[in-house]
Amino acid sequence: MMTGVYHIPVLAEESIDALQIQSGYEVMDATFGGGGHSRLILDQLGNGRLFAFDQDEDAAGNALEDDRLFFIRHNFRYAKNFLRHFGVEQLDAIFADLGVSSHDFDVAERGFSFRFEGTLDMRMNRNAKVDATAVVNEYAEEKLQEIFRLYGEIKNARRLANEIVKARNAQRIATTTQLKEIVALCAPRATENKYLAQVFQALRIEVNEEMEALKEFLEASLGLLRPGGRLAIITYHSLEDRLCKNFMKTGNFKGEVIKDFYGNIQTPFEVITRKVITPSETELAENPRSRSAKLRVAEKI
Repeated sequence: MMTGVYHIPVLAEESIDALQIQSGYEVMDATFGGGGHSRLILDQLGNGRLFAFDQDEDAAGNALEDDRLFFIRHNFRYAKNFLRHFGVEQLDAIFADLGVSSHDFDVAERGFSFRFEGTLDMRMNRNAKVDATAVVNEYAEEKLQEIFRLYGEIKNARRLANEIVKARNAQRIATTTQLKEIVALCAPRATENKYLAQVFQALRIEVNEEMEALKEFLEASLGLLRPGGRLAIITYHSLEDRLCKNFMKTGNFKGEVIKDFYGNIQTPFEVITRKVITPSETELAENPRSRSAKLRVAEKI
């Protein structure tokens, strides 16, 4: 059972309303975390079943005591294979909150936050082989530059990669504080915290293969959803939001509109959220970490 505040569910009411859950539905919560959204889904589910995924071992400790909940400690990119084990071919609703849990940000040794001294780790799945220490110390300078440019949208990515390589040649970079001191050499004075957040985001995305996992999850969701089934996803940065927006609009990640011979647009979804849903002023006041959240919803045609 959950104890204490592990993670405050973001856009909770809006997400559950969007899923339009009915009694007897088969639903997937792809990002269980603290179980906040799952609790609300179960409230609507009646005699249905909820399949919850999370690769973080800390999240497993939050699994709810409910016979309708099936907790699967794996990355959501493998959802289709694991659901087949339960005899599930199609789902009525799929939900994902792509944010890192507040718990992970607040545990120094996980290395997700530059606010604390800790080991450069950043692995969601602590059994994974590559952590952030390996990335900053072993990746080629050109690869580091690419990661910071693509995943952190950092303008001076070349200089940052060069500073990291110079520093690691003198001493292995093993802690968040060491990395923070190097990054400070490149960060604009007026926006240093934002710059640090972008650097840490880029490393986290690389360590956890987040973009690849998200693409695999979205493609699997299309196959898993029954016609009329709802897909609701909360994103937190422009890279993942763009992927979700394009996929829901066109069925592909580039957002390329495909038309048939007669000029009719071919898309597997009807976009429900023509205007993206964001937190209310009340929620922002109660949970500042929700400020960048965006909820997008689509229904399979």
